[in-house]
Amino acid sequence: MSTNVKTSGGWRTNKWIRAAIPALLLHCSIGTVYCWSTFSEKIGDYIGFAKGSVEWAFSFAIFFLGMSAAFLGNIVEKDIHKSSLIAAICFAVGMAGSGAFIWYGGNHQGSPIALIGIYVCYGLIMGIGLGTGYLSPVKTLMLWFKDNKGLATGLAVAGFGAAKAIATPIMEAMLENLGNGAIYKMFMILAGVYFVMMFVGHLLLKKPDDWHEPTNASEKKSIMSVIKTRPILNYVGIWLMFYLNITCGLMLISQEKYILKCLGLSVVVFPVISAIFNAGGRLGFSAAGDKCKDRNTIYKVIFGLSIICTAAVILTKGIVNGTGNTILTALVVILIMVVNAGYGGGFSNVPTLLSDHYGMSNISAIHGITLSAWGFAGLTGNNLANLIVEKFGSNNVAEGYQAVLYATIVLYAVALILSFVFVRPMKEEK
Repeated sequence: MSTNVKTSGGWRTNKWIRAAIPALLLHCSIGTVYCWSTFSEKIGDYIGFAKGSVEWAFSFAIFFLGMSAAFLGNIVEKDIHKSSLIAAICFAVGMAGSGAFIWYGGNHQGSPIALIGIYVCYGLIMGIGLGTGYLSPVKTLMLWFKDNKGLATGLAVAGFGAAKAIATPIMEAMLENLGNGAIYKMFMILAGVYFVMMFVGHLLLKKPDDWHEPTNASEKKSIMSVIKTRPILNYVGIWLMFYLNITCGLMLISQEKYILKCLGLSVVVFPVISAIFNAGGRLGFSAAGDKCKDRNTIYKVIFGLSIICTAAVILTKGIVNGTGNTILTALVVILIMVVNAGYGGGFSNVPTLLSDHYGMSNISAIHGITLSAWGFAGLTGNNLANLIVEKFGSNNVAEGYQAVLYATIVLYAVALILSFVFVRPMKEEK
């Protein structure tokens, strides 16, 4: 079946208007979930709960992102307009609902209703919007940009990473200037802004006219049938590599702000820079993947660089000894930037790696199932890091952050082994 598309003839057949721009509108909106650390402590103070209790809202959001992508992947496969509309509604309703429960919590300090309401709105409802919104434009991009699939998906997924860099200073300004109750007012305002952005993306998003989804049983296979076209350990390896990369990324990124504080660095400037590296990794690693015979090479590079940089900080005890030492501080900053870039690159390369191995016909569904790894990593990554910091940082918190690196280097090493042993190169004839 032909997938050649016409790129001229007006906006209706323009790949930038029908794929790239709507993808960016969707991903730049939902990617603001990573701004959580900007206001999580303020939410806790406002509603009368410890920061640790409030943090679960973010973990639930990432978990339900992965689960909704896994279970709604077939809906995305069949109808991107329905899935992108679901994404816009759920994300906006979840954000507005979070604002409403924050307002309630401010007037009823310590109320469990407020905390549970935030869990449901920010975690469950927004999580569904995140999963469907993340998945909706990916296949469409690969169909329009069939010769540069990695670059195309990297462009959109870079929007997800760049959202933090764009939105963080805006949110900081809103929190400073909205006066009393700024935190819930910010949520209400942004709910409207992001709904408009995502709804416009929903209206513009469209697959090429000459792409027709498989309709009969011989063309349309079940997910397990598709996975079994390759050795089962091949898919297991991809899922585990993806899971471990996200887990390690979240373990470090969730502690990033506090590590920077230990080193005496700006907690405003450097998180924005790390978000730029996150977005750059999504675009750069995916574009590089288009040039590789085996796209899995990118994961080997990501894991290798992460192990080298982590080992350097472990050997020098950079987080503990870095204050006032330019070289050690630089090593820690380089590690944070490399992990952010590799974290982003792992996301942007997984749909194209899956399409290389399993074809395009069921890519939304199989990509959705694979995003369940993100959901489980959302529950384990930052929570595991918090446990390690509590255990080993009771006397000196920097020792706790340093201890996190021992766990991440082991997990990165396991991921690297999987990339060589389980995920085998495609045969030349395929």
